[in-house]
Amino acid sequence: MKNKERIYKLSFTGVYPYYVEKAEKKGRSREEVNEIICWLTGYSENDLQTILAKGKAMEKILRK
Repeated sequence: MKNKERIYKLSFTGVYPYYVEKAEKKGRSREEVNEIICWLTGYSENDLQTILAKGKAMEKILRK
């Protein structure tokens, strides 16, 4: 349970570049990463950009 708590406290803005980097290494784009994140979370592209600008914690993102 402690690992889950640590993940929730991370800033989404801090984790997001690693998602993009990994996807790009596999020949995918930032837009594809955004599309998947929006699909998984139910957020729109505008919501995602707002979240990235505000640097919200993962818990706020995942517990919509």
